[in-house]
Amino acid sequence: MAITLYGIPNCDTVKKARAWLAGESVAHAFHDFKKSGVPPAQLDAWLKAVGPERLLNRQGTTWRKLDAAAQARAGDTAGARALMLDQPSVIKRPVVDWGDGTVTVGFDPADWSLRART
Repeated sequence: MAITLYGIPNCDTVKKARAWLAGESVAHAFHDFKKSGVPPAQLDAWLKAVGPERLLNRQGTTWRKLDAAAQARAGDTAGARALMLDQPSVIKRPVVDWGDGTVTVGFDPADWSLRART
């Protein structure tokens, strides 16, 4: 099972998630949105798996800096997808592809303990 954690290395939640995975000796790959961008096919899979409301971070600094028109355009899946491709920092982090078709958003050590052991 190939686990891939997607995020931004300076994000506190991503740091905690990576530290947890390392501490639990869970092999994983890290995909840095800042350096490598958001893979469009992966984004489509995430949107299908968790939906735009779960994936789009409307609480973060990047979202708050957007003008009202840009925020309004993210009101549907196509608009949210376009925004996430253009501004990866609006994606809630971390996004984890557990290698079995399961995708999670955010860091939950209790949930991850179950997933990492299967």
